[in-house]
Amino acid sequence: MGSFKSSVFILVFFLLEGSLSNSLIQLNNNGYEGIVIAIDPNVPEDETLIQQIKDMVTQASPYLFEATEKRFYFKNVAILIPETWKTKPEYVRPKLETFKNADVLVAEPNPPGNDEPYTEQMGNCGEKGERIYFTPDFIAGKKLPQYGPQGRVFVHEWAHLRWGVFNEYNNDQKFYLSNGKNKAVRCSAAITGKNAVNKCQGGSCVTTPCRPNRGTGRYEKECEFIPDKEQTEKASIMFSQSINSVVSFCTEKNHNKEAPNMQNQKCNLRSTWEVIRDSEDFKTTTPMTTQPPKPTFSLLQIGQRIVCLVLDKSGSMTIDDRLKRLNQAGRLFLLQTVEQGSWVGMVTFDSAAYVRSELIQIKSGAERNTLTTKLPTAASGGTSICSGLRSAFTVIKKKYPTDGSEIVLLTDGEDNTISACFNEVKQSGAIIHTVALGPSAAQELEELSKMTGGLQTYASDEAQNNGLMDAFGALSSGNGAVFQRSIQLVSRGLTLQKNEWMNGTVIVDSTVGNDTLFLITWTAQPPQILLLDPSGKRQDSFTVDAQTKMAYLQIPGTAKVGIWNYSMQASSQTLTLTVTSRASSTTLPPVTVTSKMTKDTVKFPSPVVVYAKIHQGVLPILRASVTALIESVNGKTVTLELLDNGAGADATKDDGIYSRYFTAYDTNGRYSVKVWALGGVNVARQKKIPQQNGAMYIPGWIENGEIKWNPPRPEINKDDLQGKQVCFSRTSSGGSFVASNVPKAPIPDLFPPCQITDLKAKVQGDKLINLTWTAPGDDYDHGRAYKYIIGISTNILDLRDKFNESFQVNTTDLIPKEANSEEVFVFKPESITFENGTDLFIAIQAVDKVNLKSEISNIAQVSLFIPPQTPPETPRPSLPCPDININSTIPGIHILKIMWKWIGELNLSVALG
Repeated sequence: MGSFKSSVFILVFFLLEGSLSNSLIQLNNNGYEGIVIAIDPNVPEDETLIQQIKDMVTQASPYLFEATEKRFYFKNVAILIPETWKTKPEYVRPKLETFKNADVLVAEPNPPGNDEPYTEQMGNCGEKGERIYFTPDFIAGKKLPQYGPQGRVFVHEWAHLRWGVFNEYNNDQKFYLSNGKNKAVRCSAAITGKNAVNKCQGGSCVTTPCRPNRGTGRYEKECEFIPDKEQTEKASIMFSQSINSVVSFCTEKNHNKEAPNMQNQKCNLRSTWEVIRDSEDFKTTTPMTTQPPKPTFSLLQIGQRIVCLVLDKSGSMTIDDRLKRLNQAGRLFLLQTVEQGSWVGMVTFDSAAYVRSELIQIKSGAERNTLTTKLPTAASGGTSICSGLRSAFTVIKKKYPTDGSEIVLLTDGEDNTISACFNEVKQSGAIIHTVALGPSAAQELEELSKMTGGLQTYASDEAQNNGLMDAFGALSSGNGAVFQRSIQLVSRGLTLQKNEWMNGTVIVDSTVGNDTLFLITWTAQPPQILLLDPSGKRQDSFTVDAQTKMAYLQIPGTAKVGIWNYSMQASSQTLTLTVTSRASSTTLPPVTVTSKMTKDTVKFPSPVVVYAKIHQGVLPILRASVTALIESVNGKTVTLELLDNGAGADATKDDGIYSRYFTAYDTNGRYSVKVWALGGVNVARQKKIPQQNGAMYIPGWIENGEIKWNPPRPEINKDDLQGKQVCFSRTSSGGSFVASNVPKAPIPDLFPPCQITDLKAKVQGDKLINLTWTAPGDDYDHGRAYKYIIGISTNILDLRDKFNESFQVNTTDLIPKEANSEEVFVFKPESITFENGTDLFIAIQAVDKVNLKSEISNIAQVSLFIPPQTPPETPRPSLPCPDININSTIPGIHILKIMWKWIGELNLSVALG
């Protein structure tokens, strides 16, 4: 058990180290503060929804308090109201609260009818989730029979979000064999109910018993576990909080460790309460001796976007054309990224600050062009970041309070006095986005974005990586509707020799095309530019700015859907291409790519996980080609293929979230992250609702001994999709992180293989066991492991806690494949008596070439079921029978006819049941 505890400790340590979270939630004296519940702009105005949200949280708070043994409650919640709703005196302007950092989003169901509450979880056991999703109908209490009271569901989702626990049910496998008997996947096992099938045809339904398959012993797929309406069991909330008696989480005493659910698979058979006990929330609190107060609410309404650019023009900005590149990226932001209707101001600074522009509202291209003329053109002097920030606050206050305003701060220089204005920044209520340019930008810079919930980015001096364009292109509004946001389609650069060409394509898909911009930069002379639209027509109307070394073309109206071809020729210089667009429609959600890392600071040898979420609305996009480019302060770029395979760093297969571990450190300092995503003919939207980390849809209830069925769980209608194929190209900035403790080259191998999390087992043939899993790597999910250790036991806890003492399978012939390949291994248990009804538990550990070992895999279970033999039919004795005419009038024939008729009716009644 010691090795298991130590690995958990190391994991928790890594999670605490610079954990990257946009949430504003804080735990203060047992009460959660700073919770943000946002109403999506597409939700029709309905004031009753605000009261229903309040009612849900008010109901949830005492339920959470009792479920956590009087330890936690909801203290205050901010409800974020769309800008499109009517204004009211009680609605105030948000400070740091935005739609992007909301903890709960209330949005219309997509597809219609799918009101399933769920929590997006990118990480593994114990890691905080991203966001909870509810629909207006769910909040209004229209789904009570299926999910139970809204307050209880909120606590179920809160446990996903805050403590990283998982479901204790399984929609994909509702029953499992244990000692040869079918058992429902539930926790605790003391939850009572019946197993039944609801067969419907032609508008009428019949309830039938579940029947096991004669070959496998398992129940048919349609079989459901129907809980009794009245129960006495108190656990568990992560199985079904809708059961009236359930008021607590499963503990180690009543947790069903055998059940094949996500909680057991992801959390090494630990109960939800054990995971919660390991959280920082639990460790930093003690139970309360009094009842908590009711939650309080603040109503915040989004207003117009207010942005002030604070740009460094110190002497070091002359190095490596930094000032010119700042002008190029600034133009991208002003011409394209910032949304129509926004208010924009500009401040520059060196050793002092200078107001270049008061706040101007963007109403047309005229205001955008005016602001571009204010960008700095000369650099000199020192670096005083606080001067720039204070001047920006003054500019904003002339028109608006600083609450909820944004400041984009770019600097390349060191400033030892930056901490002098930290308190002013905290009190301002402004969000600070930081852009660190070059290797010497102030080390404390990121503290400004951390304390205000802003985006932190880094751009190197390698112009071909287009990092500065990516940083400014990522600064779309955190509050605007998705159809208003600028979407980056392409970001590419290349250093050409002599008269080489830079060729490529840009896919404009049907979900984008409005306000499309092609922007080209160069470092020496203007290149030859050839741009063809999908019909082959040349586009020549580029605006050329020779001084700033850039050219741009705004496509009028909606750009043609299809493949745009570009070719650029230049001699011995660097060219870049950036293409951005907006949604083609306010009703059709665009394909979006958002990327992030698990941490913003990391100490070697801790890995970083890079994520990219690719969705259209809430529908995940599958089978995309996704590549992350991680660039260090040395200018070295590592290319990383991200995967959605449910293995390694990826928590869930086919959820549209692509992930991978990064371990290829080469130096201390900042690393930038950019993601390229490409959709081709094999890419598709998810065709069904995947099992999500949310409340269980109850199929029905048993009341007074009678099963009362709920409507079946809705499925996505394929006809509702816009088409199976999704062709697109996207680029997304994932921000930056800072690494420390990286040793000098050669970097030692301190990275073990990653844990195997998708081990599956089944019995085949003559007591053979077939194992399948995804291969880990030599370093987490990269490379190739050296060998596997497979342990088996008839006791699940012995296998987990005493893996080294378990029976070892001979794996001499099992040579590990390259990371992320499918592994298949078939063996026959030799050291354990494997007979009918035997439950066998199996786990794997991967070992690399320097003998570093992975954590023990998830534990797979098989139960040997030997089908009963069908007894041979006993032949009936043949008796001589006279040749009788059934219509004969011979005496006794009438009686024989009656007997035959009676036997026929008897056989028919037996056949019918």
